Amino acid sequence: MEVVYPRCCGLDVHKKSISACIVIREQSKPERLERRFGTYTGQLEELAEWLEQHQVTHVAMEATGVYWKPVWNVLEGRLALLLVNPQHIKALSGKKFDRGDASHLADLLQHGLLQGSFVPSAAIRQLRDLTRNRARTVQETVRIHNRIHKILEEANIKLGSVASDVLGVSGRMMLDQLVAGESDPVKLADLALGKLRRKREQLEQALAGKVTDHHRRMLDKLLRALRTREAEIAEDEADIRRQIAPFAKAVKAWMQQPGIEEITAWSLVAEMGADMAPFDTAEQAASWSCVCPGNHQSAGKQSDGRTRKGNPWLRHAICEAAWGASRTKKSYFHAQYNRLCARRGPQRALLAVAHSMIVVGFYLVKYDLLFKDLGADFFDRQHRERTRNRAVKS
Repeated sequence: MEVVYPRCCGLDVHKKSISACIVIREQSKPERLERRFGTYTGQLEELAEWLEQHQVTHVAMEATGVYWKPVWNVLEGRLALLLVNPQHIKALSGKKFDRGDASHLADLLQHGLLQGSFVPSAAIRQLRDLTRNRARTVQETVRIHNRIHKILEEANIKLGSVASDVLGVSGRMMLDQLVAGESDPVKLADLALGKLRRKREQLEQALAGKVTDHHRRMLDKLLRALRTREAEIAEDEADIRRQIAPFAKAVKAWMQQPGIEEITAWSLVAEMGADMAPFDTAEQAASWSCVCPGNHQSAGKQSDGRTRKGNPWLRHAICEAAWGASRTKKSYFHAQYNRLCARRGPQRALLAVAHSMIVVGFYLVKYDLLFKDLGADFFDRQHRERTRNRAVKS
């Protein structure tokens, strides 16, 4: 087989140790050098010096949890690195051992048989950490909301049956007074603001509960936790705005599409990069994002077309945007969703819209184009004869 990289190395990375195998094939017979290293920073520096001493040009490693990241941090910028999906190089059962895995990686790399995963620049990786941390904190906030609702129900407080937002301005004032010891439903209902004041009679009935000291302590803990999470979200958003400033152009490009607001655009830039450089075509970008049908063909039969797992953060962001776009009237995405939903169901229609938004976003970001909506009547214009016949028949 053709030798693509004469001097390369395979790394089998674990939490406490790294098995390294250098393969040098500059003559007919290959030379193999094997060695084991620890994972402390000083030991990783020794690994880097050992690779440079043997003039290694390319290094491949498996994407093993988060354990590959310290190795990447030390070797990045000094050698050409390749991060590989473990499923692509899975060893046979009964023939798996650390030195063998490293040697197998090196052999595949030397002949150019490995496909690297997308590892963005350090700036994008830091942005990705911030956007994912914000998303996790928002999820925690939702869980705290649900726990507050549960405590109120246990205390016979039916505030959620009257107020659309229990934790709005009025709701929080009432809860703070409940925690402080106030139990008179008339005084609590008098705290309502805006349109909620029109429902004073219902509020008085809803706030006449069986609140004990235990319920007050639990509400106090949950409200303090909620305020802490909300402060963390505000802090994350401030950090994201500073980190994403150099990529503002990509954010604006994504936001041209209906359904994509600033926060969603942050996540899309963090997950897919600011210039779409890793993807040559829109089809590659859509395939990598896993919002397109999967391939499982054998003996000429397509047995399964379900989508692959892919990046859950990207999938969540683009599907959330697709829901918004599908409800934007007089838009192409609205027409596409309605057209497919009747035949294939809402979930498949949603993924089709998400796929279209990824393809459109690719061109907007990569080629700096302006978004032009095709319109809600796009499919009718494509099939004028069919549309006319359907109208006459009805």
